[in-house]
Amino acid sequence: MSLVKLLKKKNKKILFTTPSHAQKNIIYKPLKSLYKIDISETDAHNPTEALLKAQERARKIYKTNSTSFLTNGSTSGIIAAVLTCTNPGEKVLIWRDSHPCHLNAVRLAGAIPIYYDVEIDEEWGVPLETSCKMIENYLNAYDIKTLIVTSPTYEGIVSDIRKLKAICEKHNVYLIVDEAHGALYPFSERLPESATQIADFTIQSLHKTAGGLNPTALLHCNCNLKVEKALKMINTTSPSYPLLASIEENINYLNSWWGKRKLDQLLDELEILREECNNCEFFGDDITKILVRVPELTGPELSEILFEEFNIEDEKTNEKSTMLLCGIGTNKKNLHKLKNALLSL
Repeated sequence: MSLVKLLKKKNKKILFTTPSHAQKNIIYKPLKSLYKIDISETDAHNPTEALLKAQERARKIYKTNSTSFLTNGSTSGIIAAVLTCTNPGEKVLIWRDSHPCHLNAVRLAGAIPIYYDVEIDEEWGVPLETSCKMIENYLNAYDIKTLIVTSPTYEGIVSDIRKLKAICEKHNVYLIVDEAHGALYPFSERLPESATQIADFTIQSLHKTAGGLNPTALLHCNCNLKVEKALKMINTTSPSYPLLASIEENINYLNSWWGKRKLDQLLDELEILREECNNCEFFGDDITKILVRVPELTGPELSEILFEEFNIEDEKTNEKSTMLLCGIGTNKKNLHKLKNALLSL
């Protein structure tokens, strides 16, 4: 039985269990439907088995050794990956300006962080891809056990994961890819190649671009190590089954004809926007991240105009450019409004 079907089953038991709202005492009314499916391990027959089967179906979709559902964001996936492949005292190579969870994971593992820097594009004010030559220089200079790479970056810059993986294999180093912003990649050849079938560990945030609820995410493993022990160390023993079921349904949707059609339509509209807004400049490898700049406007100036005059809020702005994040829930109507706003500048 799937997690979705499990939660659809009407519970006829008189509950003297957790959660203590007993699916009837609805304290926060907007979440009434959530209360009714918020179960515990004792409320239904073997929900753990349903979760294992859901993760197995996901593994087959992504073609990985294992795929684990996460309800504490990509942060928990990064930590679990580092704990799985790194021992105390070993060295982990991380980007100096990476997400804080990278360094936190290294500290929790009792490992030693070694930092690398990424070149900044001066015209756009954003970090570029991780240099393969630089990484190989570090691996030659230090006894590194694990490398963590962020690809894509927040702004949609993608690194050469296949080449980085080959370099890591040469030096017997595990490769962890923080692909939090690339959860749509496995479902379209029009997007950059996903690391899910290349890196030893790939972590994706479903809530960033793939339409998932905060903070749903995935941990993919493609090596012979087992992540279950590490996940048990950092995860709660009272998981949210509504969130877990939403992950299952999210993956099924992305893999369905309807989901892929919706993604294709989004990419079509984004390509049209880039073609028609010839008064703007665009940058980046991932067109779902609209990294844009307008001549004679700074990033903050563009952000303010979009916000104040067109009621459009961007995701991130620097002095040179502005980034507007798009995902599976971005509709055609709003993209048209953005296109018209950019054309009017």
